[in-house]
Amino acid sequence: MAKNNKKVRRKLKKSVTFNKKKLKNIILSTLYEEPGKVVNYKQVSSWLGIKDEESRRLINIALDEMKEDGYLEQISRGKYRLKAKTGSVCGIVELQPQGFGYIISDEIDRPVRVSSRNLNHAMDGDKVRVHLFAQRKKHYFEGEVTEILERAKSTFVGTVEMSPNFAFLVPSGKVGFDIFIAKENLNGARNGQKAIAEITEWPPKARSPLGKIIDVLGDSGDNDAEMHAILAEFELPYKFPEKVDKAAEKIPFEIPFEEYKKRRDFRQITTFTIDPADAKDFDDALSVRKLDNGNREVGIHIADVTHFVAPNSLIETEARDRATSVYLVDRVVPMLPERLSNGVCSLRQGEDKLCFSAVFELTPEAEVVNQWFGKTVIRSDAGFSYEEAQEIIETGEGKFSEELLSLNELATKLRSIRFKKGSIAFERVEVKFNLDEKGKPLSVYFQENKESNHLIEEFMLLTNKKVAEFIGKTKGRKKPKTFVYRIHDKPDPDKLEVFNTFIHRFGYGIQLQSPKAIAGSINRLLNHVKGKAEQNMIETLAIRTMAKAEYSARNIGHYGLAFDFYTHFTSPIRRYPDMMAHRLLERYLEDGRSANEQQIEEMCRHSSDMETRAFNAERSSVKYKQV
Repeated sequence: MAKNNKKVRRKLKKSVTFNKKKLKNIILSTLYEEPGKVVNYKQVSSWLGIKDEESRRLINIALDEMKEDGYLEQISRGKYRLKAKTGSVCGIVELQPQGFGYIISDEIDRPVRVSSRNLNHAMDGDKVRVHLFAQRKKHYFEGEVTEILERAKSTFVGTVEMSPNFAFLVPSGKVGFDIFIAKENLNGARNGQKAIAEITEWPPKARSPLGKIIDVLGDSGDNDAEMHAILAEFELPYKFPEKVDKAAEKIPFEIPFEEYKKRRDFRQITTFTIDPADAKDFDDALSVRKLDNGNREVGIHIADVTHFVAPNSLIETEARDRATSVYLVDRVVPMLPERLSNGVCSLRQGEDKLCFSAVFELTPEAEVVNQWFGKTVIRSDAGFSYEEAQEIIETGEGKFSEELLSLNELATKLRSIRFKKGSIAFERVEVKFNLDEKGKPLSVYFQENKESNHLIEEFMLLTNKKVAEFIGKTKGRKKPKTFVYRIHDKPDPDKLEVFNTFIHRFGYGIQLQSPKAIAGSINRLLNHVKGKAEQNMIETLAIRTMAKAEYSARNIGHYGLAFDFYTHFTSPIRRYPDMMAHRLLERYLEDGRSANEQQIEEMCRHSSDMETRAFNAERSSVKYKQV
């Protein structure tokens, strides 16, 4: 096997791009074949023919993370070896419809196939230890689950099926078992209702686990019951604890007089919001004025949520646990109680509001020549929908048309600069529904982004980039203070090869020799397929070849945007990482000490996980309405 691994390493030397996941896989696969081997970052660099500093830094990050995750042990400074026991690996269960499962492990370079009888009650998403059998030629690794290290979940949502003296809860999704419910544990649930059950016991030889109903959601087919079931399936909350709502009610709308004195006042400068027509949680506003030197001062004003939400308070803890608002087809499940999200913090027209702002002086060519970050007070002069702002941009007429047009001109130039530097032009087309009062779909339509959407997008991107640079971009060898970054790794070379082979059928191709060449050729591809029958399919597959963006305290840049530094700062009403960014920026503006990197990283990982759950719930709600 060691010979095979050397062949793999020789093959990989020809590759040009590596992302963090790929590096971890190569390192662990090599060490699994040679369990006693000790490596450092220089050896890994040599295997892969890596010489540039950026990729070497990525290797160091990968080794450090594998040590923290328990895969490697550090035997001396910078030297690591495999920690896992020979013959067994840890991984995550992916159940298949046929009943068997794959164990996906970073310790080896292919999945472990486990038959249904050898899963030993392991469920989809569980973290397990699996004993490997002798490998078959040209086959997957095969094995048996010997230990369940961490259950992915213990509660399940599903439909109640009654018998005279007992019932089963038939879970939604790919589960592979029903939950036996004794009559005394039904908690009032009736046949056909949606409910949540908790597993209480799973006897070793029993086909089904035992459980109890902990919440009855309502009748199958009822819109509220179905939406709550979707949220419960992904372990997302659908209501706030009473004590959290009560804590929110105590937060006043009125701004104390002393607070005005502490802040830069923008109430006399033209300011407005641009949001979806049905939005209530306005967390960003723009101000603009022309300066005597011909430049423009643009203020990006973000709701100062952390002013109202005290650290470690009930509201803070709930927001941290939720990590994000969830946008289902017919409702928003907010991260913050409505009194805050739609009231106290929301930048509503005609009301004095507290903000954390980024203020930039831009030349007519959209070059930033001055910047300022700090606490402000604003009063929005107008609340535009995207459609209203778009009409003003197209006609050149309407309220604050001069300001809107000047901002749009700058945004267009910012967008052009971004793409020239390698940003990838993925455009999201959202599926929207017109619903009746019972949540039944009346019609479906696609919502495309126009100039008004791009205007807001560019100034949010600029702010997020500049805030991240302000903290992360240090001079010399000075270590930057800990921060929360929105990172996006380079795409997996293998996925790119498969994608390139597929699009050759349509007469297209992408260049794979460097990250910048990949980005440029994908942009050209997306432009070529616009309006063609294959557009949607190719755009979807192109997105799937990309790594998933996530939150981390360890910055590796954002490949898709071609930014070396990027964060999320501009939506603290609906994203917890933005609240983290606000707290850290305020702390560092006051010369505070660097935050604990491990704590920030743990919160980043939780936020990334909750973002994935929210995305899956949103997608499930769309599918439900499409049926």
